[in-house]
Amino acid sequence: MYEINGINGPIVTINSKTTLQINEMVYVGSSKLVGEVIGVESDKTTIQVYEDTAGIYPHEAVISTGLPLSIELGPGLIGGIFDGVGKPLNILSAQAGAFIPKGLSVPTLDCEKEWETVISCKTGDIVCGGEVIAECRETPAIKHSILVPPNIDGKIVFAAESGRYKVNDCIARLLSNDGQTHEITLSQRWPIRTPRPVGARLPLSIPLITGQRNIDTMFPIAKGGTAAIPGGFGTGKTVIQHQLAKWADADIIIYVGCGERGNEMTQALSEFSELKDPKTGRPLIERTILIANTSNMPVAAREASIYTGITIAEYYRDMGLHVAMMADSTSRWAEALREISGRLEEMPADEGYPAYLPSRLSEFYERACYCKTLCGKEGSVSVIGAVSPQGSDFSEPVTQNTKRFTCCFWGLDKALAYARHFPSINWNNSYSEYLSALTPWYEQNVSPDFMALRARITSLLAEENRLLEIVKLIGSEVLPEDQKLVLAVAEVIRVGFLQQDALDPDDSFVPVKKHLKMMQAILYLYDKASSLIAEKIPVSSLTSTGIFERLKRMKFEIKNDELEAFDRLNEEIDSVIAGIE
Repeated sequence: MYEINGINGPIVTINSKTTLQINEMVYVGSSKLVGEVIGVESDKTTIQVYEDTAGIYPHEAVISTGLPLSIELGPGLIGGIFDGVGKPLNILSAQAGAFIPKGLSVPTLDCEKEWETVISCKTGDIVCGGEVIAECRETPAIKHSILVPPNIDGKIVFAAESGRYKVNDCIARLLSNDGQTHEITLSQRWPIRTPRPVGARLPLSIPLITGQRNIDTMFPIAKGGTAAIPGGFGTGKTVIQHQLAKWADADIIIYVGCGERGNEMTQALSEFSELKDPKTGRPLIERTILIANTSNMPVAAREASIYTGITIAEYYRDMGLHVAMMADSTSRWAEALREISGRLEEMPADEGYPAYLPSRLSEFYERACYCKTLCGKEGSVSVIGAVSPQGSDFSEPVTQNTKRFTCCFWGLDKALAYARHFPSINWNNSYSEYLSALTPWYEQNVSPDFMALRARITSLLAEENRLLEIVKLIGSEVLPEDQKLVLAVAEVIRVGFLQQDALDPDDSFVPVKKHLKMMQAILYLYDKASSLIAEKIPVSSLTSTGIFERLKRMKFEIKNDELEAFDRLNEEIDSVIAGIE
């Protein structure tokens, strides 16, 4: 036990020699606030506290735990709402009301709930770290695997019978190779700053299907990949993440509200509770974990929240599940780093952020992967981080450093958002580095010419961008007819293909095969119209028929399960072209 000598916001110092270690968890003051050691010198130890330090005085006690800052992992996480260090907010509010007092300690998992557990190991079995020894049904959608802790190998010397157990009940004893006996329960603890080990990292060759045309077709993300969503206020970052949480092809969704406003988090929590899971027809919350750290919560806990989220994601990945983690937003997390760095009197770098901002971002995004787990299954963690640059300035440090460590960049455009074009992903400055790796999957599972069609769509949008610069100077009337056609078709692509209605029952989620049919219809019209232009027929003759408007409405008029209607649409295009000829 040690005495506090200095308090500076969330930073507490001990001006004496200690035996504390870096990243060790401690209890600070008479309220036993949770803290973590972040600096050790010969005569000084620095601690960051994850709760409000108001009311803490010098000479109060600091108690060592001897353990790193960890989170309890086990059945009962799904459907829960936790703060940045893993405390269940719904349990805290039930015990203490809406205004939760500091120092209140509640286990992450419900210690009294019993789980119907099927134990698959038996006495004498030789097991390795990460091996599945039991299973229980966590939710109707998710079967929870009980794993041997990753850092333990050995022989099972006792195995309980299948039955109902609490998370802290012993279901097996393991004699490890170093001669120690370990009790295995339904839960285990893991340090949040330490990545969980994997058997082998696998190539990223399967897309994370989201049902969003602007993502799945134009800028796809791979399962186990990383993406950044930068955008200013009001550009739709949270709406996109909600869409991804609802529709992404993942078994588990982890949503981390990092430093967001309280009313936004309240809206997110209420919406996730009300949304129906399109896979099961049950509430989406049954495969969702929410971590809420609002802007009025302690700043140090905000810094820890994304590590808590990614550790939970890795735990479910180790069961052979595919996890999608949404971090909203990493800018608030970086601001927490900046504030703590300032209180530590560290030398600032760009715009006051600490010099280690790039390395912290890289360490976080590096934990995303598609892998073979220690139990031989395949699992993944995909990380999608929102960035909130002030004034939509993408040149600021957080956005620029995030671009270095993510392979998808979905840049949101304020002008598109104000024009009610959602999702407001700007196709001119967004990109995906997964295209070449995902091409074989699209060719085998959708169509051999899928990527060729996408390339033509992208080329038309790029040509439109170039032509619009000319139009600003001299107007569109002087353009040749073939260039006018490019502008007309590009408008169909923008409005009829890239724009998507999150509230429409058919357009909210669109299967990739419908993306293909829509691209084929647009380019079929373009090719047919180009032949008319070659015969000196003006574009105005074609636009006056209303066929361009017809293609803009096809996303609503053609249902997702009625793809044969696109054949009739092509026949309609042929009829219009024949009428003009």
